[in-house]
Amino acid sequence: MNLYALPWLELSVLIPLAGALWVGRVRDPNAASRFCLAFTGAALVCAIMVAAGYWTGAIPSATFGAPWLSKGEPWDLGPRIFGRPVLGVDELSALLIPLLALLHFLVALATARTKMARFSFAWLLIGESIRLASFSCLDPWVMIGLLAVVTIPPYFELVRRGRPTRVYVLHMVLFVVLLMFGWSAVDGNIPVPKHLAAFSLFAAILIRSGTIPFHVWVTDLFECGAFGSALLYVSPVAGVYTAVRLVLPVAPDWVLQWLGLVSLVTAVYTAGMALVQRDARRFFAYLFLSHASLILVGLELAGAENKDAQVIGLTGGLALWVAVALSLSGLGLTLRALEARLGRLSLTEYKGLYEQSPALAVCFLLTGLASVGFPGTLGYVASELLVDGAVGANQFAGVVVVLTATINGIGVVRAYLLLFTGGRYATAVSLGITGRERFAVLTLAALIIGGGLIPQPLVMSRHAAAEAILADRAARATPGGPQGHTEANTGHRE
Repeated sequence: MNLYALPWLELSVLIPLAGALWVGRVRDPNAASRFCLAFTGAALVCAIMVAAGYWTGAIPSATFGAPWLSKGEPWDLGPRIFGRPVLGVDELSALLIPLLALLHFLVALATARTKMARFSFAWLLIGESIRLASFSCLDPWVMIGLLAVVTIPPYFELVRRGRPTRVYVLHMVLFVVLLMFGWSAVDGNIPVPKHLAAFSLFAAILIRSGTIPFHVWVTDLFECGAFGSALLYVSPVAGVYTAVRLVLPVAPDWVLQWLGLVSLVTAVYTAGMALVQRDARRFFAYLFLSHASLILVGLELAGAENKDAQVIGLTGGLALWVAVALSLSGLGLTLRALEARLGRLSLTEYKGLYEQSPALAVCFLLTGLASVGFPGTLGYVASELLVDGAVGANQFAGVVVVLTATINGIGVVRAYLLLFTGGRYATAVSLGITGRERFAVLTLAALIIGGGLIPQPLVMSRHAAAEAILADRAARATPGGPQGHTEANTGHRE
């Protein structure tokens, strides 16, 4: 029997869902943590098998938006239950699916005992299942439905903690409404002008990505919600995925131009805000928003007149997506580990934590510098590609991208100095790193440094995905080209 013929993709979605039903009945936080770790680990193994099967050619690439064109493997559950494939994988999602599973596994692994009682492992598993399904869904409408459903767990997390929900609810409801309205118009279900549909999708992406003036919900979520839940909600950068799947193939050039302009302004503004924050959570939220905006800048370059700038810039944006997800997740886990020991962290005085926990200090500096493209890390090549593409399309945009990275780098170093240098922090309780946290730290460090020393696999994969996205966009711009749904069959494997 062909091992790759098993429904690994469906299993990666169903295992966390089954785990949520089981963990939800467990009252002991320690037992719930162990069960959650087992289920997220099993989902990670399935996700790795999906990626391995795709890159070895054992699993064919899917056709996004036209699932009836593929019958799937005999073991696929979608055709047997729904009469057609529901989930699929292509060059873009083949890397994102195991990345998502890894992030959930590491968050479950690095959850400290002091946080287990307040952290919901069941909601973590539910969120993982929905995110994996949305990032591998073939049908646009089903994907939109999943993107709407995944907004629910953070809401219940805020309610359970007794924190205000108005800001989050208003933004997410507006995001879902605009996304559904815009895609209904693109799909031909609503007879409205094309520019109105494009504007609706454009606004939905701005809201979900947290660009100006819709960035407030991100800082509010980090300030009011659980750090781990907020980290998992934003780190996959679902707004970028929505833009790639639904907006980029059909958006006119003016939408991409405005998207690039708003993203550049947001990147600089949030980088400056991160530089002056007095609270560690708000610092991380603004740092993430700045990097997410830089990824959107890479997507905007798909509409550049210079063809080389299109490919290079989009490749850089997609590669930066992966680098930011890994590096900022590691940075967030480090801050979360410090919070578990010291409570909410302020950036108003030097805390001198290096001697108490040098491993966390090294992880903080490594992941923070990797996010801004420090040489030898995973983000270095991605940042260079993005800068080259931006300069090739518009020199002003290239300068702004470099300026943003510089400000972010200063912000990371400032936060490191405030947290880990200065007078020695005296405490009767050990602040040293635990074995589970050490494993998570070493895993992220290996991926960040290994990806920086051997960047070819990441660059080749993102380059193939960028070429497929640009080819699909070009086909839609040609009279008589494909209409309606987007097609993301990327069979361009090197």
